Amino acid sequence: MTKRNKIIYWVATLWLALGMLSTAIVQLIKMDEEVKNFSNLGYPLYLMTLLGVWKILGVIAILIPKFPLLKEWAYAGFFFAMSGALFSHIISEDDAIALFGPALLLVLTVLSWYFRPVDRKVISVTH
Repeated sequence: MTKRNKIIYWVATLWLALGMLSTAIVQLIKMDEEVKNFSNLGYPLYLMTLLGVWKILGVIAILIPKFPLLKEWAYAGFFFAMSGALFSHIISEDDAIALFGPALLLVLTVLSWYFRPVDRKVISVTH
């Protein structure tokens, strides 16, 4: 892995972890603005707890060493959650500013996944 790729990976991964952790906390404490946001999108409020817990577990999974299959699941979960959030805001005809957070986290998810080191990848062996 080149030094450039390692820097891209860690910058993207740390910003992704910070973004997911901060949104998880906001969802778990049921911050008024987030409650309003979920309600406006038509989602039940219990989904905030579920997403918050999953995001924290996902952050732990992508940051700890080893467990490459678990990391793949975490990246997939982040991708589905953020693409779903983006789609929900578009369908609800929210202002463009509402798209920024999910879009940024989606891009960071893809960058972190793409530039991850070999020891953080699932390697399949075919015979």
